[in-house]
Amino acid sequence: MASRLNPYIGFGGNAREAMEFYKEVFGGTLVLNTFGDFGDKEAPNANNIMHGQLETDSGYTIMGADSGPAEEYKPSDTISVSLSGDDADELRGYWEKLSSGGTVAVPLEKQMWGDEFGMCADRFGITWMVNIVAAQQA
Repeated sequence: MASRLNPYIGFGGNAREAMEFYKEVFGGTLVLNTFGDFGDKEAPNANNIMHGQLETDSGYTIMGADSGPAEEYKPSDTISVSLSGDDADELRGYWEKLSSGGTVAVPLEKQMWGDEFGMCADRFGITWMVNIVAAQQA
């Protein structure tokens, strides 16, 4: 298997809901494992997600999990997830779903560098940047 880089998103108890939402947005196959699947099924966090992985129809991989029992959940704005390419319809569709119920920081529109770009935080507080590459002039 070749190396790959993908986001691994931390959640504070709503990883199942978030990962199911991302499956609705991107499609694909979602596998969720709870803390109870690999430990004490009676523990208070037994139904929380220890590891979730979404393999999308477009070839993206998104991973996520709830904070562990000994971890404090600390949301951070130091990382964003970026989607880019030239399939405008696909990317606009992702934008519509991700920004719905979230907060738009930069509307998806043409920018000074020529591409369409937008930035939003989804309803789970995760920041997404969408960049639609401008068609090249012949």
